[in-house]
Amino acid sequence: MKRTNAILIILASSLLATPALARIKLVALPERQATIIRLDNPAATLIEEERVLTLQKGINKVDFSWKSVSIDADSIRLAIMDHPGQVKLLNVSYPPDEGALVWEIASEGDYAERVRISYLLNYIDRLITYKAVADEAETAVDLKSYVVLRNFSGEDFDLARILLDYGDSFEQGIAHEETKQLLFLKAPQVPIQKVWTFDAALLPWDPEKLNNQNVGIPVSYRLVNDEKSGLGRSALWGGKMRLFQADGSESTIFLGEDNTSLVPVGQKTDLTLGDSRDIVVTQRQMKNDRTNIRKNNNGDVVLYDTNEQITAKIENFKDKPAVLTLIQHIEGQWNMTRCTISGSEATYTKKDARTLVFEVQLAPRTADGPSVQELDMRFQRLNVPQGRAVNLMR
Repeated sequence: MKRTNAILIILASSLLATPALARIKLVALPERQATIIRLDNPAATLIEEERVLTLQKGINKVDFSWKSVSIDADSIRLAIMDHPGQVKLLNVSYPPDEGALVWEIASEGDYAERVRISYLLNYIDRLITYKAVADEAETAVDLKSYVVLRNFSGEDFDLARILLDYGDSFEQGIAHEETKQLLFLKAPQVPIQKVWTFDAALLPWDPEKLNNQNVGIPVSYRLVNDEKSGLGRSALWGGKMRLFQADGSESTIFLGEDNTSLVPVGQKTDLTLGDSRDIVVTQRQMKNDRTNIRKNNNGDVVLYDTNEQITAKIENFKDKPAVLTLIQHIEGQWNMTRCTISGSEATYTKKDARTLVFEVQLAPRTADGPSVQELDMRFQRLNVPQGRAVNLMR
């Protein structure tokens, strides 16, 4: 290691006449033959380096110390590469009150032995950032991913192969107290879908109660991490995503930024742009009747069921088609009795036991006004305890 913070000492068996010799530097630290910095785990950085040790026949002691370098001592491993049958690691000891260890290695001959030393190194990490530029029609983005390397470990790396769990590996040097940003993934023309999301638990239901004030609905770009999109080789790590759009005149417009979480292969992610008022949702609870009322011996109501109806009118004022993700919530035990969108049976997915997600396709507006879709959701809630009625109205 270049900074002389870590020192490797080799002691041949013929030099071990007294225990005091075990801490004397007899051989200079061999230069690294190769170094790999693995950043595929955000919680820990694995360093793998290859060196050539000059071993003599018999018992050799190799001293490895790391003063002022933030190595996790429990993670250090030594692997024999060239003569695994003739060179054996016998044991490892740790001198007291020192950042060091001593490997005892048995060699059947005199070898220039290639070994791999691996360890977890603290205070060297990475951040992932993204830049996505949408085309003018908002059908695809040119996606670029950058890694920001930060090294405060106390060690210099003149040249190392940097590995993440996606994107191509690359060679780069990075010194102690240095930060570098590097482009490592390019994915042109990644298909996107522009979606609007109305969550009934978060947004007001009825604009008329807000003096007809139009409610902003979050809008986002949705992309899928799969081969069809030019991605899909591995999960995409979470990071800050900056979003732009081409304006048709060889320049771009900044749309906003979002923090994306980990996106596994085959999964989708929504990149929020902001709020839009081009789509209006008016939702109302039309019915909430108690049925099957059950009382205790004192005549007090204990449990009951409900028959409920919720409608949602969705208007698209855009001159382009749109997709609205409509999220509904039903607490407790429930049973859907009827669910339609504009008279046709509606399909939905259950995100969990209480959360329903609809994908509503909206046609563009016409000369007569906005296009309209209407959700009619009728359901029963079962075994509702007295005093635990849920107020759905917002």
